[in-house]
Amino acid sequence: ANTYTQIHIQIVFAVQNRISLVKPSWEVELYKYITGIVQNNNHKLLAINGSPTHLHFYWNATYTGAVKFNKDIKRDSSIWINENSLQRASSKAGGIWAFSYSRSQIPDVIHYIEDQKLHHKKITFVEEYKQLLEKFEIPYDPKYIFKEVT
Repeated sequence: ANTYTQIHIQIVFAVQNRISLVKPSWEVELYKYITGIVQNNNHKLLAINGSPTHLHFYWNATYTGAVKFNKDIKRDSSIWINENSLQRASSKAGGIWAFSYSRSQIPDVIHYIEDQKLHHKKITFVEEYKQLLEKFEIPYDPKYIFKEVT
């Protein structure tokens, strides 16, 4: 009868082949579009930001649809990019990662996502990726880790 959930998830989407797909001239519109997808599915977006090669967003998920919803956002945002002739985007993921956080961590994760552009002046995407895997104690094989784009 009573179902209560508190699911706070940070998602990282890597652009396929990690090309610099997301352009500064339209990234805010993309973020607004993704915000609409989140809200239309009765979830709450807490933060969104990224770089040309990847996107972070942090959301409060409702009980149903959390996993499927992540795939929908990736697919629908790629369709939006293509329909608006902003760049050719593939709905195939270059990679999708999901990390959950407790309620007490919300301000820290929002700050981390809001500072993505500054953050990536100091650390590469691949370094960030490895740090997240290690922080969350996710075992991985180094041979399958992304290579730096040169």
